[in-house]
Amino acid sequence: MTSPPMIVAAFSTKPYDREFLEAAAAGTGIEWRWFESRLDAATVRLAEGATAVNCFVNDALDAAVLEHLHRLGVGLVTLRCAGFNQVDLPTAARLGLPVVRVPEYSPHAVAEHTVGLVLMLDRRLHKAFNRVREGNFSLDGLLGFDLHGRTVGVVGTGKIGRRFAEIMLGFGCRVLAHDPQADAALTARGVHFVPLDTLLAESHIVSLHCPLMPATHHLIDAASIARMKPGVMLVNTSRGGLVDTRAVIAALKTGQIGNLGLDVYEEEGDLFFEDKSNTIIGDDVFSRLLTFPNVVVTAHQAFFTRNALEAIAAQTVRNLVHFERGEPLEAVVKA
Repeated sequence: MTSPPMIVAAFSTKPYDREFLEAAAAGTGIEWRWFESRLDAATVRLAEGATAVNCFVNDALDAAVLEHLHRLGVGLVTLRCAGFNQVDLPTAARLGLPVVRVPEYSPHAVAEHTVGLVLMLDRRLHKAFNRVREGNFSLDGLLGFDLHGRTVGVVGTGKIGRRFAEIMLGFGCRVLAHDPQADAALTARGVHFVPLDTLLAESHIVSLHCPLMPATHHLIDAASIARMKPGVMLVNTSRGGLVDTRAVIAALKTGQIGNLGLDVYEEEGDLFFEDKSNTIIGDDVFSRLLTFPNVVVTAHQAFFTRNALEAIAAQTVRNLVHFERGEPLEAVVKA
């Protein structure tokens, strides 16, 4: 007798999500229900009849949503991302609702994108591109600096931060790092683990690679910015809530922050992954950011490589298959 398919309600999906997830699930018996909408209190009813839900970074898995999922009989929450700050983990634990994620997919993707932002800001590549297209071949205002010999501060040395540090060592940079646990392999390669205040004070470039949690919310605020070198370059490809955007804007206005590269934004939920080109952006803070010539923003794109999407889909399907078979789950997120 053929077993019924495992129904998975997948939220915040785009065509590329469907392409890679369907390919990874071929032959497994998983039946997808695709929803472009985000999972929140208004859309949670769409998960009725599903065994599991599959979610992304801007889905809202708060207590009310998790309790509703539990009442609908959903038995598993799968995240197709590494971050889990969007989930009320204590509520999930109370309900006995396991939450699994994709803890590593391609640290190279995010680290390499971070380096791309550093190079773009340093050499003003975004400005140079537009100038040449307009027939302006002057070099005024495009003066950069050699990365070789500069001090780069890496906040968080998980897999992504470690890879970014290794790349910057290759440029000939002096690399400082801050993490609750020093990485012996990085230390052996010449990375110096230091207190956060030391990293902020000595770095020409500060790059954030730590998770968002209560202890790291607004890690970069007015006080921490004041401890940085005047004209510092700040790059965040981790989570938007690590940075107090209003404090950063104030520092851009004074020149305390000389360059800013963002792939994430603390209020990105209503902006990123959508085409807003024909609408008025109502977020005044975000709009103010875009007025600065020394700011480059990409829309949560750092993870977006074929290698990463293949790995995300493979781990997601593996999580689902293990759950269906009653096997131990990988990458369970604990409260």
